[in-house]
Amino acid sequence: MIQAIKKLLGFGPQADYKQMVKDGAVILDVRTKAEYQQGHVKNSINVPLNNLSNHYSKLKKDQVIITCCASGMRSAQAKSILKANGFDQVYNGGGWSSLQNKLR
Repeated sequence: MIQAIKKLLGFGPQADYKQMVKDGAVILDVRTKAEYQQGHVKNSINVPLNNLSNHYSKLKKDQVIITCCASGMRSAQAKSILKANGFDQVYNGGGWSSLQNKLR
């Protein structure tokens, strides 16, 4: 029960985002275009959360996808939306700047 609660709150084992990217994971930034232009993770794809459903074809269902945004809220929503639409390997990378630091 405690493990389930920890996992739900995001306190489970940390994902190795750096290795995932080396292995071909896509970083999906779901902030607005204007936010993305102010700074983003190198080589990330910008698809604003409100347009995500129009861009499933840009993504492969069998590819590892790491979502990010400003704080982690929209990226959590994006993860849920993608999972509900058949994308199995989706991880919430949280805020883009902290994700960028984890990738160094």
